[in-house]
Amino acid sequence: MANIHPSDNLLEIYAESFRQNWALPAISEYGAGPAMTYGDLARRIAAIHRLFRQLGVKRGDKIALMGKNSMTWIETYMATITYGAVIVPVLHDFNHIDAQHIIVHSESVLLFVNESIFEHIDFDSIPGVRAAFSLERREVLAERPGVEASKALAGLNDNMKRRYPKGFTQADIDYPDLPKDTVIEINYTSGTTGFSKGVMLTLDNLAGNVVFGINSRLHYKGSRALAFLPLAHAYGCAFDMLVPLAVGTHVTVLGRLPTPKLLLKAFAEVKPNLIITVPLILEKIYRSKLRPVLEKTSVKALMSLPGVNRLLFRKIRRQLIEAFGGEFEEVIVGGAPLNHEVEEFLHRIGFPFTVGYGMTECGPLISYTPWRKFIVGSSGRTLPGIMHTRIAESTDPERIPGEICVRGQNVMKGYYKNPEATEAVLDAEGWLHTGDMGTRTPDGTIFIRGRYKTMILSASGQNIYPEEIEAKLNNMPYVAESLVVERGKHLVALVYPDYEAMDRAHLTSADLEPIMEQNRKELNTLVAPYERIDRIQLIPNEFEKTPKRSIKRYLYNS
Repeated sequence: MANIHPSDNLLEIYAESFRQNWALPAISEYGAGPAMTYGDLARRIAAIHRLFRQLGVKRGDKIALMGKNSMTWIETYMATITYGAVIVPVLHDFNHIDAQHIIVHSESVLLFVNESIFEHIDFDSIPGVRAAFSLERREVLAERPGVEASKALAGLNDNMKRRYPKGFTQADIDYPDLPKDTVIEINYTSGTTGFSKGVMLTLDNLAGNVVFGINSRLHYKGSRALAFLPLAHAYGCAFDMLVPLAVGTHVTVLGRLPTPKLLLKAFAEVKPNLIITVPLILEKIYRSKLRPVLEKTSVKALMSLPGVNRLLFRKIRRQLIEAFGGEFEEVIVGGAPLNHEVEEFLHRIGFPFTVGYGMTECGPLISYTPWRKFIVGSSGRTLPGIMHTRIAESTDPERIPGEICVRGQNVMKGYYKNPEATEAVLDAEGWLHTGDMGTRTPDGTIFIRGRYKTMILSASGQNIYPEEIEAKLNNMPYVAESLVVERGKHLVALVYPDYEAMDRAHLTSADLEPIMEQNRKELNTLVAPYERIDRIQLIPNEFEKTPKRSIKRYLYNS
């Protein structure tokens, strides 16, 4: 396929893909039934369009979508944007109060939802919604008086036959030609303060991401993808759904919790050609599968022998590649920083991975480099021709961190009905202030140090990035996860212990105190004097997290 220009019409890209790939498998659900072809998908999209028209949905109306990854989730999303309505994806694990707030705030007129979620939603508390539809069954869960959604749904087959008496064909695919700056999605961030903001993404924003993915051959006609990240997130949505469906990829949807055991089984069966993941998945596989082997005395001895360690690394690399299905080009890690120990090890054995950088406000992609050109410790290179980056208020952007600012095609239109929040991050020149601190090389490669809001100013005026200290501490014995906070004038590390590793070593809680004190002393030899930890405080439960699995730092800062 010839390179597509980023300004091309996004909806026409899908129309053309559905026509060209009509008989190819488009979507299947892992462990359940046959695949839906691109022709089936186009037909179902057309049926939903007929339903929208009968219910009086207009272009620009909002459609809320809340559920686990599924075929019907994808159908609903694609039908909404190709109709010219605005999709409002809501994470399935948002609590019902937050979900109701988002549905009301977005002014959604219809809701498509998993039935188990709808049980907890008060339909009277979302008065703008005319009807709620089940994502599992062809059924109306609730409707307002006079809407007649049940009647419209029951008569949908007859409606389609009247509209397409000879059957729906490739020639019937027809999507609107809308201005590039048309808002097509409102994606609510989970946020770190509990307050969600609705990110307005335009056709042009999504086109920037999709066309980059097409031209980079992240997916291609006949390739295979396993979608296990939440499609309600911009990251999974763009690269496990939007890009694959634009080129003729077969997407297998995993609608269950992606535990390492289930994922490894799915990888072996699906054999994806590209793997999109978050650091947590790789780190869990490293800690549960690789680290116990690497810590054996016999293996450590072998690794100290130069000739032997190369053979050992080659064997580990081969086994790890096979564990991920054996047929992928690369693993792209995004959504959060990758643990340094894991990153260094994967690089040392030559595992094909790369780390990208993005945020919901850019739909999401800001930077990415193919694995063969990836620089360890970086977050990839700013997308050439699409995005621009600069380091604000830094006299030496290559060495002295400043706030990363981005501008370009992928940058959102703003936050929905929130001009104050928009003005706080989007300046008059169109630069989006990301809140991330980092450095940048002249070719646009980005190195992230931490979040601007989490930075601690030491007594001597030095900037302390807790994330960098935590990355080192998380590599130490019996540390599952950690958080570095300021208590008065002291730095304290909150640690949730690795209870699984303790059980394997037959350790009790009483054994932890001397181990953690040794960890603290070791850690303080690895950090700058002003970054030294005064105390480690153990916490009994995992840190509370956002749906994106980021720790809710604000809960632990006092």
